[in-house]
Amino acid sequence: MPDPDVLFWFKKLLTQLVMPLPLLFLLLVILLILINQRSAITKGLANVLANTLVLAMLGIVLLSQAQVSSEIGGGLENKYRANHQPIVGECTVMVLGSGHSLLTGLSATQQLSPTALARLVEGVRQLKLSQQNTENTGICRLVVSGWNGGREGLAHAEVMALAAQELGVSKEQIITFPEARDTIEELLSMKILIGDAPFRLVTSATHMPRAIRVARSLGLNPEASPSNFLAGGGYWWRLEADNLVLSQASIHEYVGILWLDVKAWWVN
Repeated sequence: MPDPDVLFWFKKLLTQLVMPLPLLFLLLVILLILINQRSAITKGLANVLANTLVLAMLGIVLLSQAQVSSEIGGGLENKYRANHQPIVGECTVMVLGSGHSLLTGLSATQQLSPTALARLVEGVRQLKLSQQNTENTGICRLVVSGWNGGREGLAHAEVMALAAQELGVSKEQIITFPEARDTIEELLSMKILIGDAPFRLVTSATHMPRAIRVARSLGLNPEASPSNFLAGGGYWWRLEADNLVLSQASIHEYVGILWLDVKAWWVN
């Protein structure tokens, strides 16, 4: 059985290598090395590398176009729509982690990445939906997760907790999972906390299909509350970084789903 830490970092590395920007950068580096070693490069290999590089750059252009990125991401984002239903009874809202800045002098909400902030805002909204329901006498808890990525300073879950307090959530309502490194570890921690009790799961709309699949495979009972919808905007004639972000995030999710399929096949 492979070491879990080795498997974790292998998965991270493999995911990065198939992302558009890292892949293009890797091709550029290989091409530059071979150009400097002209005696070792054949004309056929040079043509292959040149054509591959052109295709990779064309791919970046297409992934930066609004309709292309929306087509790639829309299939993921449209699977679960925005959740406006109040929670009845005791409620637990879990917000999956993303990232934060280490810059000093910022408030906790300012430290959060745009993705993390969008997720947290949706998590707080879900709490308020429950609290505004006059029939709800249950206790609402907000679960936030994420490690520090091997860096100095607070874990991501701790920054999320501070940011939630800035947004009006009481400290007593917040539970943190500061050791969880990825979606599987986050949801395993949730399994220990609540077993098969229902809960609201908040993450980016592109990430929600994979997160729901992981949660159900662990015997959890999640209700999707997606956030950070990105598909459907922009002009066809403009190439924008936001479109590339959506395309890359979507490709990341498709690779993650493929990884789940491979692991399921391997186990069976």
